[in-house]
Amino acid sequence: MKRIVILGAGESGAGAAVLAKKQGMETFVSDMGPIKGIYKDLMDSHNIPWEEKQHTEALILNADEIIKSPGIPTDTPMIKKIKEQGIPIISEIEFAGRYTDAKMICITGSNGKTTTTSLIYHIFKSAGLNVGLAGNIGKSLALQVAENNYDYYVIELSSFQLDNMYDFRANIAILMNITPDHLDRYENEMQNYVDAKFRILQNQTEDDAFVFWNDDPIIRRELKKYGIHARLYPFAQAKEMGLAAYSEEEKVCFTEPIAFNMEQEDLALTGVHNLYNSMAAGISANIAGIRKEEIRKALSTFKGVEHRLEKVCRVRGVEYINDSKATNVNSCWYALQSMRTPTVLILGGKDKGNDYTEISDLVKQKCKGLIYMGLHNEKLHNFFDSMGLPVVDVQSMKDAVNAAYNMTEPGDTVLLSPCCASFDLFKSYEDRGEQFKECVRKL
Repeated sequence: MKRIVILGAGESGAGAAVLAKKQGMETFVSDMGPIKGIYKDLMDSHNIPWEEKQHTEALILNADEIIKSPGIPTDTPMIKKIKEQGIPIISEIEFAGRYTDAKMICITGSNGKTTTTSLIYHIFKSAGLNVGLAGNIGKSLALQVAENNYDYYVIELSSFQLDNMYDFRANIAILMNITPDHLDRYENEMQNYVDAKFRILQNQTEDDAFVFWNDDPIIRRELKKYGIHARLYPFAQAKEMGLAAYSEEEKVCFTEPIAFNMEQEDLALTGVHNLYNSMAAGISANIAGIRKEEIRKALSTFKGVEHRLEKVCRVRGVEYINDSKATNVNSCWYALQSMRTPTVLILGGKDKGNDYTEISDLVKQKCKGLIYMGLHNEKLHNFFDSMGLPVVDVQSMKDAVNAAYNMTEPGDTVLLSPCCASFDLFKSYEDRGEQFKECVRKL
């Protein structure tokens, strides 16, 4: 009997355990931290043994294969020992893909992937297709494969998930953009991060599709290195030959497989970044054979993604916007670029090797004040203080919101768009965003 050990008992780990057990494998789950009750109950209901707050080597290093949570760095002592033993390490996505014939629509990129993934799922679901939502959002792909029988999966994939995927095949691969992110996990080498993103193309055939932003300089450079077998579906803002989607005269134009267009003002999502998200989603649905009428309708009815440019409320004439999902500099750039009123920017957290030069001009143009939220704000002070803007240091969300309240006047905007990971003060970017909304509503 094959022995599968899962490291990490979160959504992906617990789901992988259920699928492994269903496939008749000897299954064990180990987590160095505490395991949430919901996942303990799930594993107990399937008689899956687990341990928390430790890694017992004797129960791990006898595995035939290891499924690693994407959140576990590759340089931890246990991972190093597993590699020394020559035990294969794979991702939950790689594992789940072995046990389903569903079509895989996979989305990655430094920014926009959550919105695009949610938008594609919304289109497919609205068109009546039998579809599941998985990856960084939705339920574990492995758990859905174990318990459901979907025809399609729409999957958001981080670079960490792509790192341990080998035979998995994306029928439609979408690459939104590539900007510096997670460099602390990639030896501070941008090329290592880029290579991880391009793993989404591995195993694609001429029957598959590759959808990508044609104006991204890194993507265009990297395309020349790869012998890509899939059919290319590039999109861009300005019309040029060979594009699958572009904008022209306030219209979004889709060219293939079926040509159609729609008014930009009819799109549910606004801003240039969301124009690209809508193009990528529309192309993917078009490739999947969804009727143009259904695509138009779904692109106009989508409600948006929580924690991504989410309008919270207006207090004393000031608009408060939750963009907690902006965990890198480029994502904050898109948020600032969409601001139309004087803005107080709340940023900071666990720095991932950020270079703030990208948002420098926008901060000067758009911001009337900065609030640094984190335990170690020296890098923020060194970069931004010379701009002469009012600056406040805080170490809680309550203090951040109160400081923003005191810095604004009617007609201003307060934008939480941190550029950083959340783990110095918060459990997750969701926790950070929820605390922001709660504090704002108490003003």
